[in-house]
Amino acid sequence: MNILGCEVCELLLIVSSVLLIGLLTAVSLLKFYAFITCGYFRDKVKMNGKTVIITGANGGIGKETCREIAQRGARVIMACRNIVTAKAARDEIVESTKNENVIVKELDLSSQASIRKFAEDILRTESRLDVLIHNAGTAEKKLIKTEDGLELTMATNHFGPFLLTHLLIDLLKRSSPSRVVIVASELYRLASLNLNKINPERSWFPPYIYYPSKTANISFTLELARRLEGSGVTANCLHPGMIDSGIWRNVPVPFNWPLKLIIKLFFKTPKQGCQTSVFLACSEEVANVTGRYFMDCKERQLNAGVSDMSKAKKLWELSEKFANLKATDPKI
Repeated sequence: MNILGCEVCELLLIVSSVLLIGLLTAVSLLKFYAFITCGYFRDKVKMNGKTVIITGANGGIGKETCREIAQRGARVIMACRNIVTAKAARDEIVESTKNENVIVKELDLSSQASIRKFAEDILRTESRLDVLIHNAGTAEKKLIKTEDGLELTMATNHFGPFLLTHLLIDLLKRSSPSRVVIVASELYRLASLNLNKINPERSWFPPYIYYPSKTANISFTLELARRLEGSGVTANCLHPGMIDSGIWRNVPVPFNWPLKLIIKLFFKTPKQGCQTSVFLACSEEVANVTGRYFMDCKERQLNAGVSDMSKAKKLWELSEKFANLKATDPKI
């Protein structure tokens, strides 16, 4: 190779090295920014004597929420669909927190029969319920109908929590002051909730249904808080951040290829992601706050579309039908 060729190779090597260093520096700065702007709930408030239900507590932010709440001394009920993984998670949490008062109960939020069975069990065995955390969620890559004729993502993320809240509301009221905490998402900004199709019959891209389901979570929170005014029960929702958790496993190929890299580089850990849930569950700062949306342990503004209370009221009325509420069920 001639001298000119060697110089070109050296120049390319230098340029490549500079670009690589620049890329690594940019990634490091972004991760550092994400770390320092992540809200942490550092208050050591205890929850001894209180009972907390956490849905989807066998993994991800649900598991870390459970660990944090158990660490504070509460009786924690892990409401999970997969009992095997839930029991393994329970044993790990008990070992790390030394709180033996952590129990597992089966709950499949996509099944109204399972929800009713779970609620009956809670009402029979528990004398109080201080916090109900709706954490479980899914984003299905196929459009699947449940045994109740509901689209699976909407059934799990919205209709299930809607029904469960109704069935447990009297216990929450008797335990007041008590709280309902709903894990929503900033991804609501990428969707609008079509009230004519809140139970989709078809979709060209089923994972997208996750977005309007999170919009439904927020609308549900706002109307729930309005209806519970003066009851001693508060209702708030939150964005946990973009989390490196199992919910993204259902994103189909080829969309999941770049997503995997983004998740590993920039998403929060489950421990970071659970902080706002824990904050809303036990902070005295929000003891009397209701009908609000939080992110990184701070209140955030919602856009006008999702804040429309007329839409929230209409969603509630439609949800009563899809959740098959009975005349004998508690009213909110």
